[in-house]
Amino acid sequence: MGYLRELPNVRYQSPLSHKTSSSDFILIKNLFRKNKLLDWLTKETTVFNKFIVAEGARPDTVAEEIYGDPELDYIVIISCGITNIRNEWPLSNKELYEFVEDKYGVNMNNIHHYETVEVRDSEDRMILPAGQVVEHDVSGGRPFQIDGPAAGFGGSANKWYTKIGGLTETITGDKVSPVLGISNFDYETQINEDKRLIRPLKRQYVQMFINDFRRIMKYDRNTQYLSENLISTENNNLVQ
Repeated sequence: MGYLRELPNVRYQSPLSHKTSSSDFILIKNLFRKNKLLDWLTKETTVFNKFIVAEGARPDTVAEEIYGDPELDYIVIISCGITNIRNEWPLSNKELYEFVEDKYGVNMNNIHHYETVEVRDSEDRMILPAGQVVEHDVSGGRPFQIDGPAAGFGGSANKWYTKIGGLTETITGDKVSPVLGISNFDYETQINEDKRLIRPLKRQYVQMFINDFRRIMKYDRNTQYLSENLISTENNNLVQ
């Protein structure tokens, strides 16, 4: 991963059992060195592109597609504001199924919640938007219902038009329950699909990013300073 090569080093007193003296040191990467985009860059939305992460794509494959170099995957991750790749990067279909199965077990297809479906009147005017999470408890005597269209809506008495997945259905009745049950699996799938839309840095700004990244990674002079890319520290846990 190109990111590790960009990190500065720390000269650390060796904890290895085969060391010959307390003056033996090893070089380790400073994983605690923080990095961020410059303030002007994070506020300038025109330097980012919308990108849909394909099924099974990883940060390195996305970096290769956008920047022509898979080792620039850290630019994809940092510019998209991702701090936990495990939780914030979309899972593959196989990984998603295994995740849901592990989380919900035999209840993976049970209803997680109910959402409204789109309802319009005969003049194609919106009465109820889709996707609103509502309480719908038929067995408990608390179903989600709305009254039939009144004259104020301009529709024919008690005639409704619901739309689900692009399909229109006509229903009638004094009251209707325009809700759709969302299963645990569907709920987790939607969360995963939302993660597919990312906003990585545009290709023409990559070199500027790398230059700033390297500048931020350099050490300032202090008591531990050895060079711009190396500081020294002690292993205080060692027993002398």
